[in-house]
Formats: sequence, structure tokens, C-alpha cells
Amino acid sequence: MGFELRNDEKAFKMAFGENDFGNHGFKEDAFTINIPFGQLTAKQWLFDGIKILYSETDLDKPTEMDWKGDTELITMHFNLQGRTSIKQDGMSNSFELNGNQHNLFYGTNAEGKMKLDELRMKSFMIQFTKESFLMISKDGNESLKQFANKIISGTPVAFSNFNLNIDLPLQTCINSILNCDYSNGLKRLFLLSKTIELLVLQAESFNKFQNSESEYIKSDYDKERIVFARDYLVKNIDSPPTLVELAKIAGINEYKLKRGFKEMFDQTAFSYLSDLRLDLAKNDLLEGKKLATEIAFELGYCSLQHFSNAFKKKFGITPSQVRR
Repeated sequence: MGFELRNDEKAFKMAFGENDFGNHGFKEDAFTINIPFGQLTAKQWLFDGIKILYSETDLDKPTEMDWKGDTELITMHFNLQGRTSIKQDGMSNSFELNGNQHNLFYGTNAEGKMKLDELRMKSFMIQFTKESFLMISKDGNESLKQFANKIISGTPVAFSNFNLNIDLPLQTCINSILNCDYSNGLKRLFLLSKTIELLVLQAESFNKFQNSESEYIKSDYDKERIVFARDYLVKNIDSPPTLVELAKIAGINEYKLKRGFKEMFDQTAFSYLSDLRLDLAKNDLLEGKKLATEIAFELGYCSLQHFSNAFKKKFGITPSQVRR
């Protein structure tokens, strides 16, 4: 059992068995592998029928590869950068995940194409054995229960016919997993709790989607421009542009950016930025490597008092109380 990437010139295989998932201990690895036209760098954590995998793929040139897996798994797929198409035996539709999109899949003999239009792709996945997923999801909402029933019957299925955008709560949860500093048993417990949290957030995001209609985002181009605007804000968190400037940079009109951003991420662009700043600040404070003053100015706050007031409003405590 395992996973295979292939194109016309080369093939890459990674083997794993059920024992890797069923091991009741805790295992983590980091590895780099040469693949067709480039290199794949990854980190993975395995415990209690769960595998968490984060990978970055760097290419010499844009390419397209076939991929295939032959293990029965449930996969939470978060496509952070790049474009991936997924085709599953038994499913009538194929699914293409663009950057900043996610979905949840169950399959056995999965296969598809990985399209890398850029020179870098980033992917985050959590995979479950059938038994571990059913155990975790048994008390979920109605949508999760319906998904679980498909798994029990052995029917390959996607949680939704539509991929959704990765909002801030999902991204924050992913970041907390990737930046976890705990070790051994404590890390295993932390990752398990975050895995459950991420599943809950993912299921809830699909529930919200089913009860809403797209009013302002009318094309894939609009989606790409709004995601670009979000990424630009994140990269320039210490000195962000105005909304007018951001619209020009992203190549979209200000009205559509303003309304579309809220529709896509469930908050305004600068509310998103504010929450992201505070989440990053909280992580820095918990790590204890920086002073509150240093964190405040690195994240673009005009004063320590402004930072402290915003922090207390969001978390209910002051920055100094985090370290007690």
C-alpha cells in the first residue's frame, strides 16, 4: 500500500502500511524527496490512526503529474497554494482544489492529476483510518453523520460538491498545528485536540455554505484576486495598504473587494488582518521569546497601549496575563 506520483519521465513512490496509522504511539518525521522536475519537503505526524502531513513542493518548471493511492482513508485536504485535481473511483465528479480551498474526501483506490501552475505548492492534509474517523465523528452534526454513513457503506464520497475557501479560524488552527512546540505525549494530545477542532470547523463551514448564496463573487477570477489580496495583506501585516490601494494592487474594484472579501472570509479585510495580528501575537507571547512591546511594533500597532486594548478586547486578558 502507498502513494505514487508519476509523469512521462519519472515516478516517485512512498510506501506505508496500516501499522503506520494503527500505531498507538507517537511518531513524527521530516523528509525531503526528489520528484519529477523538483523537490518535495514534508513534515508528518502519526498517532492513533491519524496522519498529519504538511508538504511544500518546489519545481524547476510548471508541470502536471498523475497521482495514485491504494489505501482506504478519509482525507481532510487543505490546498494552501497551487492547484490539485482529484478523481476517485466510484465518484461521478472530479474535484479541482485551487489555492486556499479545502474539502473532505473518503476513498479507497484514489487517483487524479496534480497540476502545478506555479513553481511552489503548499498542501496540508489530515488522514484518518476508517475506524479512527468514525470514532471521532460519531457525535458530529447531521452533515458529518451523513458523511459517516457513506463511509460505513463503503461508498467513495466528498463531503461537499463544492470546495470552500480556507477562512481565518481554519488557517489559525492549521498554523497552531504547524507551530506546535510541545513534545512527546503532550504534543500528541495537542495535535489530537486540534485535529478534532479542525474537523468541527470544516463541517461548520460547509453548513454555513449550504445556507448561503454567492452575491458578489461571480467568477474564478474574482476568487483569485480576493485570495491574492488576502495574501498580500498577510505578507504586509506590519504596514498594510489602504483598501483603495489594495484594490489597485489586486486588480479588482474596491466595491467588489470589500463585499467579496467579507463573503469569502466571513469578515472584512481589516477585521481579518486585526484578528490575524492578535492570533500571531498570542502565539509569540505563549512562546515567551519576545516582549509585548516588540510584538506590538512588529505587527504594526502604533503603541503598546493600542495593542494591549485590542488584545484584551479579543481574548479577555491583557498581554502580560498570558505569561503568568
